[in-house]
Amino acid sequence: MAEGDRIWKNARLLTLAEGAPGMGLEEDGALAVRDGRIVFAGPQSDLPNDLAGIETIDCQGRLITPGLVDCHTHLVHAGDRAREFEMRLEGASYEEIARAGGGIVSSVTQLRAADEAELVRQSLPRLDALIREGVTTVEVKSGYGLTIHDELKMLRAARQLAQQRPVSVTATYLGAHATPAEYKGRNAEFIRDVVLPALKQAHELSLVDAVDGFCEGIAFSPDEMRQVFDLARSLGLPVKLHADQLSNLSGAKLSADYGALSADHLEYTDDEGAAAMAKAGTVAVILPGAFYFIRETKKPPIDLFRSHGVNMALATDNNPGTSPLTSLLLTMNMGATLFGLTVEECLAGVTREAARALGKLAEIGTLEPGKSADLAIWDVERPAELVYRMGFNPLHQRVWRGMPTF
Repeated sequence: MAEGDRIWKNARLLTLAEGAPGMGLEEDGALAVRDGRIVFAGPQSDLPNDLAGIETIDCQGRLITPGLVDCHTHLVHAGDRAREFEMRLEGASYEEIARAGGGIVSSVTQLRAADEAELVRQSLPRLDALIREGVTTVEVKSGYGLTIHDELKMLRAARQLAQQRPVSVTATYLGAHATPAEYKGRNAEFIRDVVLPALKQAHELSLVDAVDGFCEGIAFSPDEMRQVFDLARSLGLPVKLHADQLSNLSGAKLSADYGALSADHLEYTDDEGAAAMAKAGTVAVILPGAFYFIRETKKPPIDLFRSHGVNMALATDNNPGTSPLTSLLLTMNMGATLFGLTVEECLAGVTREAARALGKLAEIGTLEPGKSADLAIWDVERPAELVYRMGFNPLHQRVWRGMPTF
């Protein structure tokens, strides 16, 4: 019997399998794991006989869900931007702060001053907060270094997080996040001198799993983003895009044109963009933390995504300037309260659809045989409690690749 072989009995399973009625809830369920992978998830009465002898754990009626997936974070960063928070309270908008030299660019100095070890040290508490809430997979972006050296440093720090904690980390290259002061007004040169060469080096060093960009009036135009995406495509890397957050530059459609895994934010996405995303299978990643924190009023078009059949994920968007949020549980509550997402949309949004947004649905995101045994076991009476409560963590146990981590 391998170390990761276990059976959880007397459980309620929320499989979240695609198309399963009632989110795949099995009231009298069991889940079996061999070699860190699920081999059975279903009614306890159907548990195969050939699993006899495996360590058995009595869940005492607790709810088991897939391990949570945070599919959009800027977890690796240095310092904070609490002063900008004060400025917003005094009436300044995110765009005004950015155009005055704040926003993303204000994080660059602190990032560049920190070495890799310091970045890891500062980032681990944020990662630990997610892990304590049942997160088993997290995406981490670069984008605060804005030099070749510092972007690679961020990606190496992201890889280090996965070495220091029992968690799966997807590293996303976000060199086209902002134009640094030394290239102000020279986006084309910045892309030529830094963004594209850093992406090539990150790929050569196996530091990058996906490529992102910020398509916005204060960042990069669609034509500039196409250069980055064309290189990503030539390297065989999937893409995603910060799109339509502050205005509609047709970022959603641009992402769909490249078969992007996801388009994220999307407050200003129109019908054409939603239709293109649905056709391409591009996931809409909804980020209520940023909407809340910078006091936006334009909500993402949830009903439009529903009508077109666009899959929707939820994520923290953890970052120092616009969403210093390290709770997927609170993110779900925000998604429901602010945007009207249903309980099922919220729970699928931090499991199945978040996995889809990372291109990892074949591996994680649902409780189905063959998938990695990434689980969260909860002390709740019904699934809705995971969305309903604020500031309360009912996690009983987190399991990563079949191994309980606490």
